[in-house]
Amino acid sequence: MVLEGPDGAGKSRAAAALVASLRAAGHDVVAVREPGGTPLGEALRDILLRAGVVDRTPVADALLFSSARAELVSEVIRPALAAGSVVVSDRYATSTAAYQGYGAGVDLEQLASLEALATGGLQPDLVLLIDVPVEAGLARRAAGTQGETRFEEHFDADFHARVRAGYLKMAGTDPVLWRILDGTRSEADVARLVNDHVAHLLARSEPFGVPARTEI
Repeated sequence: MVLEGPDGAGKSRAAAALVASLRAAGHDVVAVREPGGTPLGEALRDILLRAGVVDRTPVADALLFSSARAELVSEVIRPALAAGSVVVSDRYATSTAAYQGYGAGVDLEQLASLEALATGGLQPDLVLLIDVPVEAGLARRAAGTQGETRFEEHFDADFHARVRAGYLKMAGTDPVLWRILDGTRSEADVARLVNDHVAHLLARSEPFGVPARTEI
């Protein structure tokens, strides 16, 4: 499953809490983040997110994110699924659609083709969108210990509003795949909601990670 959300939504903390909960319940869990998770992905993460680095076009961003994703899927996610593990991903291709597509204006059909190439068609079982208003999310990021990334430093509130609207549009067009959670609630409440949705998925689904599976 994938956790998504605009900047400052708290999805990384929710992902960590979910991983801990699943492991406590006896699941073999592989936790990944985007961009990252491989030597190439971590190197690209620094280039893509570090504040103060050279600016670039949205298409270049999309290509760099997709390069990191292709390596992550090939080297980490598919082997984990083949081994029978549960994979929890902090962001996935839906982030590129939201940020470079809805936010920065890259053609969505072109991004879909790029996603298919990078992922080989690997799709999540569930996308949990932790949603917060733009102002609240950016304020959290500015006040946080991790500081701002390039996306808070270089992109204005209108960009982040388009990103959030893009997430909500994607979620609204596929309510079977997506769940929208209120990220303004307490961290404990969000973690509980995430766990509830994942528990429901596990109760109704075949086990994660069987070799023929094409979903995360």
